[in-house]
Amino acid sequence: MAVKGKAITDPSRLTGPEKAAVILLSLGEEHTVIWQQLDEEEIKEISQAMAGLGNVSSSVVEQLLVDFISGMSGAGSIMGSFEQTQRLLASFLPADKVDNLMEEIRGPAGRTMWDKLGNVNEAVLANYLKNEYPQTVAVVLSKVKSDHAARVLSALPEDFALECVTRMLRMEPVQREILDKIEQTLRTEFMSNLARTSKRDSHEMMADIFNAFDRQTEARFIAALEERNRESAERIRALMFVFEDLSKLDPGGVQTLLRAVEKTQLGLALKGASDSLREMFFSNMSERASKIMREDMENMGPVRLRDVDQAQMAMVQVAKDLAAKGEIMLAGNGTEDELIY
Repeated sequence: MAVKGKAITDPSRLTGPEKAAVILLSLGEEHTVIWQQLDEEEIKEISQAMAGLGNVSSSVVEQLLVDFISGMSGAGSIMGSFEQTQRLLASFLPADKVDNLMEEIRGPAGRTMWDKLGNVNEAVLANYLKNEYPQTVAVVLSKVKSDHAARVLSALPEDFALECVTRMLRMEPVQREILDKIEQTLRTEFMSNLARTSKRDSHEMMADIFNAFDRQTEARFIAALEERNRESAERIRALMFVFEDLSKLDPGGVQTLLRAVEKTQLGLALKGASDSLREMFFSNMSERASKIMREDMENMGPVRLRDVDQAQMAMVQVAKDLAAKGEIMLAGNGTEDELIY
């Protein structure tokens, strides 16, 4: 695969689609009749290769042109980019088709629609599929890898998921036209929106930022925001994951977190914790470790609130990192089943 920022000097490093992309880029917009001979999947594959091509040296362009088109030589180095690819496609394809192609290129990687769905977060996919007919969901889940299908089913409402499982058990071979229709709907209604939007909304982003504030700054911003937009302030507060939320960890999660946190950082963080949270951590340590930690905390004497805040924020970040790896489960402030990644 080509690497942006470093010129390609060896044509043998290029894949077939990348070689085709170099040739078509060098031919430019005057020879778009070649594109018209390709089917949609071929256009998509070459476009994706073109968009990620980067710099290609003139010697490579020359060699490829000599190999593929007798009598032609390269006029210099070329640069493949999203913008160049979009301009080239726009010269012979309708604008809406170009937009769809470019959105798919920017979206989850994969040659086919089903490959792409396999790269979509299961919670995001489940959130879309829960509004579809169970039979449609059954077809979609039968086309993706079994481990991903299992995660998506787990993220769907239980009754709806069981109905989809029932449909999958009774499902007969799907007619080609029905499969094409489902694929087209996924492309236009789901993938295109996925490419246009961020994974998180602005309130989730701001909750992360507020989590990084010290207590005084956080309180000041929340209070000011409540005066201007109480609904947004409440949404941000609900999405925030704070140190005291660690009380929702199960015993296994607490022990995993304890192994990942430095002991000095833990002692400092617990100095500012509620009695119940402090005891929860102590109860998940051995008697000897608990005794040593209590003594260390006493020996610290008075500590600055800012230092406690930083230690607690660091522990929350460690917990989030562990959750992202699937090693612990964190319940958010929204619902009991909500996960924080």
